[in-house]
Amino acid sequence: MCGIVGIVAKRDVNQELYDALTVLQHRGQDAAGIVTFENERFFLRKDNGLVKDVFRTRHMMRLVGHVGIGHVRYPTAGTSSSAEAQPFYVNSPYGITLAHNGNLTNTEELAEDIFRTDLRHINTNSDSEVLLNVFAHELQKLGKLTPTADDVFAAVTAVHRRVRGAYAVIAMITGYGILAFRDPNGIRPVCYGKRETPGGTDYMIASESVALGPLGFELVRDIAPGEAIYIEHDGTLHTRQCAAKPELNPCLFEFVYFARPDSIIDGISVYKARLRMGDHLAQKIQRLRPEHDIDVVMPIPDTSRTSAMQLAYHLGVKYREGFIKNRYIARTFIMPGQSQRKKSVKQKLNPIDLEFKGKNVMLVDDSIVRGTTCQEIVQMARDAGARKVYFASAAPAVRYPNVYGIDMPAAHELIAHGRTEEEVRELIGADWLVYQDLDDLIECAKEGNPAIEKFDCSVFNGHYVTGDITPEYLDRLQRQRSEQSKTQREKDLQASQVPLDLHNND
Repeated sequence: MCGIVGIVAKRDVNQELYDALTVLQHRGQDAAGIVTFENERFFLRKDNGLVKDVFRTRHMMRLVGHVGIGHVRYPTAGTSSSAEAQPFYVNSPYGITLAHNGNLTNTEELAEDIFRTDLRHINTNSDSEVLLNVFAHELQKLGKLTPTADDVFAAVTAVHRRVRGAYAVIAMITGYGILAFRDPNGIRPVCYGKRETPGGTDYMIASESVALGPLGFELVRDIAPGEAIYIEHDGTLHTRQCAAKPELNPCLFEFVYFARPDSIIDGISVYKARLRMGDHLAQKIQRLRPEHDIDVVMPIPDTSRTSAMQLAYHLGVKYREGFIKNRYIARTFIMPGQSQRKKSVKQKLNPIDLEFKGKNVMLVDDSIVRGTTCQEIVQMARDAGARKVYFASAAPAVRYPNVYGIDMPAAHELIAHGRTEEEVRELIGADWLVYQDLDDLIECAKEGNPAIEKFDCSVFNGHYVTGDITPEYLDRLQRQRSEQSKTQREKDLQASQVPLDLHNND
């Protein structure tokens, strides 16, 4: 999962890109990058680390220009190498930089095709670099000295024909403008907004609407599946549907975990969706155990807080903050190694013993993926003196890997894969475990925008909306994503020299 942003304005955009990336920091904490444009030149700074660590004053002073794009990353299938930090750059045609959120499902065949047919070299393991080269090739095929909006849209149309998977993209074409487009299934989110100034209209594109408001931009709308928008440097806006059969299938897990609660995605308030998750979860608990003995409901901060409050309200029991979070520890779900995740749980959360002693506690989390965090937290609650520890998940059981840009592990590393709810309960050590029903979760999101007929629910039901995911693909993905493979890649990275980034503003 990553965060992307692009701005076309009447003033320097370096500080605003930086501010937007800090708002989107929850979408990726592994690397960050910004590229701006002025006087026929790109100015790039990218590296591993948080936004505040990657960009220093000397870097910001060099990021000049009224147009720019930015990216925050966490590794989906590659390593944590700074060579894979985005945006990526190619010099032909025109000079193009690109930032991407999502994951392509035909990367290997595309990379082979790019080498043999397009005669282009791929320098990293990133599918984003593959996507950039596909777009660049399709634009170059048109053979125009000066590309028009029609030319840019024709290239995007060709990209949709060749590329499969999930992709929300922002690209900058030297001297011409910024382009954004979304895959024909609209799996990953992206929206745009505008800001009226004395000099004219400024435009901003971002993964989530929450990045727009702090910078004074008004949300216009989400980019539709298959749609592209092209903003010229003078602020002229063009939009076009570039896919043959677009169909909106937004990722349901965005509403469960990844998106900030103050975002609106495809017309759905993330906050309201999470409130409804608490409503439906309470109804299920009341059906299963009308005479429950829950004394107190506690969230696992922060993502589950909204659902937990609604759950407590409908059950008529106390809501308490039983865990205090260290806000300087990264999100454990997106940490690259199992040992690092396990170590970070106790560093990240500290229980308030007085809230647990002698009570039957219902802990609420947004989801259960590997189960490592749940096991640690349940034990922490017992050590703090809880009489019984119940566990509720605002999402259904995660049983299948994600192939569209979320680094959910190999199937065998998912605690619910091939296991019953009772078996999962025993493994995490809870006295009772209750999951949200999938139909209820879909309803929680759909109520925010009834026009959406389908969601990508693949991590819950194993149905992949792109229709190209085979058992062989999942086996290959499992090998790539296994903890053993990741550990070896990190060791290899440390033992080798990272390739020189010729375009990085250091």
